[in-house]
Amino acid sequence: MRGAGYPFLMSSQEIQVQMPPDLDPVYSNMIQLAFKDDEFTFLFLHQIPGTNQARAKAVISISPRHAKSLLAVLGRSMAEYEEKFGALESPGERKEESVSTTLSGYS
Repeated sequence: MRGAGYPFLMSSQEIQVQMPPDLDPVYSNMIQLAFKDDEFTFLFLHQIPGTNQARAKAVISISPRHAKSLLAVLGRSMAEYEEKFGALESPGERKEESVSTTLSGYS
């Protein structure tokens, strides 16, 4: 339902979110993260299969307080997901050289 309002719970209050009719969903299969003292920045990417290339899809910056809230919400949501659909295996430890936390042009 594009253009419709969607109720979301934030801080124990329900708010009405207006979704612009031209807002398209974005698919991301990779995220890079950078942070500094006053913000966390997420770079959502789509890694192109079979290549060493990825396309940036969105850049989102939030405060450290909101990042902490996001962590809690993701934890609760994952627990609910696994309760409904079954436990997911952790991807395991990634090799340090394959993990990047630096965004080019980020200050």
